[in-house]
Amino acid sequence: MTGSRKVAAGGGRGSRLGRTAMMGLSFLILLVSGVGWGYLKLTGQIDTFGTDGISGDRPPASSKGQNVLVIGSDTRSGANRKLGGGKGTVGRSDTAFLLHVYADHRHAVAVSIPRDSMVDIPACRTPGGEWTAPQHHVMFNGAFSVGETAEGNPACTQNTVEHLTGLRVDHTVVVDFSGFSALTSAVGGVPVCLPQDIYQQDLNPNRPTRGALVFAKGPQTVSGQRALDYVRIRHGIGDGSDIGRIRRQQAFIGSLIKKVKSQGLNPTTLLPLADAATDSMTVDPGLGSADRLLKFAMSMKNIDLRNTRFVTVPWRYEGARVAIVEPEAQALWQALKADRTIDGQDASGQGKGGRSAKRPDDASPSPAASAPVSGTGISLAVYNGTTVNGLAARAAELLRAHGFTVTGTATASNQDRMSTVIQYGPGLEAEAETTARLFAGARTMASGTPGIQVVLGTSYAENPSPAAEATPTPSAVPSTVGDGARSADEDLCKDLSYG
Repeated sequence: MTGSRKVAAGGGRGSRLGRTAMMGLSFLILLVSGVGWGYLKLTGQIDTFGTDGISGDRPPASSKGQNVLVIGSDTRSGANRKLGGGKGTVGRSDTAFLLHVYADHRHAVAVSIPRDSMVDIPACRTPGGEWTAPQHHVMFNGAFSVGETAEGNPACTQNTVEHLTGLRVDHTVVVDFSGFSALTSAVGGVPVCLPQDIYQQDLNPNRPTRGALVFAKGPQTVSGQRALDYVRIRHGIGDGSDIGRIRRQQAFIGSLIKKVKSQGLNPTTLLPLADAATDSMTVDPGLGSADRLLKFAMSMKNIDLRNTRFVTVPWRYEGARVAIVEPEAQALWQALKADRTIDGQDASGQGKGGRSAKRPDDASPSPAASAPVSGTGISLAVYNGTTVNGLAARAAELLRAHGFTVTGTATASNQDRMSTVIQYGPGLEAEAETTARLFAGARTMASGTPGIQVVLGTSYAENPSPAAEATPTPSAVPSTVGDGARSADEDLCKDLSYG
C-alpha cells in the first residue's frame, strides 16, 4: 500500500450506507465536470493502492470506452470519525458503482451495485500474500473486507466486479467521506427536494422520541454535515430500504454535477472543489499522478447532463438480501461492452453504423457454430487447463455473451490439457452438448461431479472457434433498467418516491 490512509470501520449499520454514499461523489464530479488543470498542483495529495492483488485471469478489454469502479470506504478513523462516530478496525464498503464512460465521450452511466447483493467472490490476495479460496453466494460488500485490514481490499472488490460483469475495470477509486463536507461547502451547497418533513428520529430510529425538525418538506440546499445527514436518511423516508436510499443518492449526485456545471468551469470555482475531492480519495496507480488524472478528466468534459445517467443493476429481494436478476443483468453488461446506451443508442463513436462487421473472408464458421447458441438456463464453471494467462476469463466472456451463467473461473488442477473437455453431471448431457458447440474440437464427458465444468485446453488457446470471436448483438437493456434511470438534468422534485 503506497501512501494510503489507515481507516477503521464500525458504527451502526443503518447509518453507514448513508454516509458512505458520498464516497464516490467527489471523484464522479471531477470526471463529468471536466476538472483537470487543478491536479497539476495536487499531485502530493493523491494516494494510491497496490495492485498486486488484481487477478491475472481478467476479462479482455472489449470497448474503446472506460470502466471506473468507485468504492465507498466506511472508514471511521481520523477526521471521518468526527462525522459519524463508531468503532472498528476493519475497513468496509457499503456503496459501490461502476461508471461506464462510452467510447464517444459524450455519454456516461453509473450502475449502482447494492451492498447486500449476493455474488461470487473469486480468489483474492490477503496482505500476507496468500490467496483465499473463492466464495459462493455471499454479500458483495464482503469483498472489500477480505484480509480484514483497516484500509480494506479494493483489489478484491475489483476482481469481484470483473467476475460479476465480464467487463474489464480500467481504474478503481476508493473514497472516504472526510473531505465531502468540504466538497459540498466548496460548491456552495447542493439542491435537494424532500417529500415530507424529516425529524431526528428519522435519522436515528433508536431514538425514543421524534425529536427536532432536521429537514423541512420541499426544495432546499444542503452542505457539509447537513449533506451527510441528508444521504444518511433511510427509515423515515420513502420505503425505508437501502434500494430507495440508493436512488436518492443517485439524484443527489446528479444535482451536485448540475450545480458544478452551472457555476462555470473556471479556476475560482473549481480549485477548491478539486482540492476537497483529491483529499478524500485513493486511486489505483494508473490514475496516481496529476498528468494521468488530467488526461482522464479532460476526456469527460463533453458529457452533457442529460447523457449522464444513473441506474441500479437489475435486482430482486432474496429474503433479507438482494439477488441480481439474470439474464437482465447480463443484457445490461453486454450493452455497456458494446457501447450501447440504456436507451439503445450507439455510443461507440463510429457513426450510425457502429462497429464495422467482419468481412466474410475473415473466418469460415464451422458447422457446429453456424446455428445460434443459447445458454439461457445453463450454469457452469470454467477452468483453465493451460498455462495461458486470461484464458478462462476469455471463455467466460464468450459464454456470458451467449446467455450462459458462469458461476466461477479458476485454474484447473492440471495445466497440460491439449483439448477442451465439457464435463457434466447426471441429467446434463444435452446442456453439455450445447456448451461444446462454442469450442472447436471440444468433447463432452460424464463425471460424478454435479453441474457442468468447462476445462479449457491449448486447442482453444491456439485456435478459438469462430463463435468465440463473434460477440452476439447485445440484447436490449431491460425496460426495468431504462424506466428507473435518472439523468443529471432532471427536476429535483420529480418522482419523489425515492425519498
